[in-house]
Amino acid sequence: MHNLPFSPAAERNKAPILERLQALLPAQGSALEIASGTGQHAVWFAAGLPGWRWQPTDFEAQALPAIDARVAESGLTRIAPALRLDVLAPQWPAEGPAFSTLFDAIYCANMLHIAPWATCAGLMQGAARHLAPKGVLITYGPYLEDGVTTSPGNLAFDASLRAQHPDWGVRPLADVAKQAQHAGLALQQRHAMPSNNLLLVWGRPT
Repeated sequence: MHNLPFSPAAERNKAPILERLQALLPAQGSALEIASGTGQHAVWFAAGLPGWRWQPTDFEAQALPAIDARVAESGLTRIAPALRLDVLAPQWPAEGPAFSTLFDAIYCANMLHIAPWATCAGLMQGAARHLAPKGVLITYGPYLEDGVTTSPGNLAFDASLRAQHPDWGVRPLADVAKQAQHAGLALQQRHAMPSNNLLLVWGRPT
C-alpha cells in the first residue's frame, strides 16, 4: 500500500468522520462518494459500515486505478470499481451508463474549496437527482459562517487557496445553502469536527 497515493489529511480525519457517519446512517444502504481521491475514505468507511455498499468516484481519471488497487488490497467486496464523475456533467457518472439506482447517501469531502464555485451547484443538483427520497448528502470541510469567528488557520488556508487559483477558497455556508435550496435540498444537521471543519447533512425538506 505504500506505493499508492496517500493523503495525510484523509488519514487524520477518517476516524472522526466515520464515528459521525456511524451515528448518522442506518445499518444498511448504498453510498456514492464524490471526489474519492486516494480511496482512503472509501476503504475505511466501507470497513466501518459493514451494511453499506460504497461507490467511489473521482473527476481525475488517473486517480481511478489507484482507488481500485487500494480497494483490492483491503479485500472488501462491497466497494464497486471506481468511476469517473464530473459533478458539472448533466449525467452521472461522466462516462458509460448513468446510475440506474438511487443512493441512500452521497458523501463529498474537501472538494468545494479546491474546485470552481460552479461545482457547488453541480453537486447539489446531482445529489437531488440521485438521492433516494429520504437520502442525505453529507459534505465535509471548512466553511465560513455568519456570526461565527473564523479560525486563523482557516483564514490563512482561504488566502493560500485563492493565491493558487482565483476560483478556489473556503466557501460561505450561506452561499452553499442557497445552492442547496435551488436544488430542493436543505441543511438538516451541522456537526463541528476537528481542525475547524464541519460535517453537514443535507436532505429534502420534510
